[in-house]
Amino acid sequence: MPPAPKSGDALFASVDRVNAELFTLTYGAIVRQLLTDLEEVEEVNKQLDQMGYNIGTRLVDEFLAKSNVSRCVDFKETADVIAKLGFKMFLGVTATVTNWDVEGTSCSIVLEDNPLVDFVELPDTCQGLQYCNLLSGVIRGALEMVSMKTEVTWLRDMLRGDDAYEMRVKLIKQVPEEYPYKDDD
Repeated sequence: MPPAPKSGDALFASVDRVNAELFTLTYGAIVRQLLTDLEEVEEVNKQLDQMGYNIGTRLVDEFLAKSNVSRCVDFKETADVIAKLGFKMFLGVTATVTNWDVEGTSCSIVLEDNPLVDFVELPDTCQGLQYCNLLSGVIRGALEMVSMKTEVTWLRDMLRGDDAYEMRVKLIKQVPEEYPYKDDD
């Protein structure tokens, strides 16, 4: 019998961490350098999303190895695991899953606390910047590795005066798993 899935707190305790302030300041420096190098805010948004996607494709392996979570039965369960366990394991915060559509293919993930934004104020010249786009890319990349093609967009952002951070996650399609070898009957 496989071991029981770990709680979010147990997962957070089991992961090697860097100092939170160092992480936050390093991320801020990366965003600032991208703004300097790319000049266009929309290009920075795309680059942050791509960086997150690349991270997500790798983080999912560590998450699955350390969490003892078995295969989720549907997109709803997957979103709940991301919110309760994934965010806790890697960022030390939990999120809430809300606003499901009737098909069960689209929901909001709401963060009331976001360690990426400590010490951050967006200048007026960066109002179109999706500062936390790295997180949407991480979710997109991780879900793609478990055969779910998704679209992730930001709806609310406390850096813009909203009361929470809210991402909309939409399942585009469930990709059938492909096996590289055929079984000979």
